[in-house]
Amino acid sequence: MMKKILMILTSHVEMENTDHKTGLWLGEFTDPYYEFIDKGYDITLVSPKGGKTPIDPVSKLTENITDSNRRFQDDEAAQQKLDNVLTLNEVSAADFDAVFIPGGHGPLWDLAHNDISGRLILDFLNSHKYVAAVCHGPAALIKAAELQPGLLQGKNITCFTSAEEALVFRSSNIPYQLDERLKDLGANVKSALIPFTSHLETDGLFITGQNPASAGPTAEALIKALEIV
Repeated sequence: MMKKILMILTSHVEMENTDHKTGLWLGEFTDPYYEFIDKGYDITLVSPKGGKTPIDPVSKLTENITDSNRRFQDDEAAQQKLDNVLTLNEVSAADFDAVFIPGGHGPLWDLAHNDISGRLILDFLNSHKYVAAVCHGPAALIKAAELQPGLLQGKNITCFTSAEEALVFRSSNIPYQLDERLKDLGANVKSALIPFTSHLETDGLFITGQNPASAGPTAEALIKALEIV
């Protein structure tokens, strides 16, 4: 039976103390998207505002282009999908096998504070369904943990680190350091020894990846988990 994946995307574009824009990190969408598509999975995209998804301009620069980005550039159906996403209140966890949350800095602002997103994540977990997130995607877990205190207590989680923020010169453009915020909520935040290298953590129903290099592997880990179920 075909697996159905819900991907929750950011709608947020503005950063702090800079004119630079943010949004979805393209490779963190395209790498997992094509992993799922190539397995024959059905993908539904949602975001707080719906409609056209903002894409972080930096993720389109040549040095950040992945094979899946190139594939996306030639895939009109996928582009249409990303330009016409549903809103969060149009979907139910009951209709999906798992949820995947890509990054880009956007989730630090919107998904981290969105009640509907937080409740959706809890619905997946309470139905014993996997919640996967990569880079800044784990910011969405903040609202879920606020709605259900103790949710992340002792859980092994990874995300984009404070060290990585410093290396991309974004520390002064964001509202908080994601790894520190998750630690405050009780998570056991782990990371790769070398910044920007792929790192995954799986703990129960949580599957998290640290950075853009971890996006494809996080999707692969989710697929592997779903194939066992």
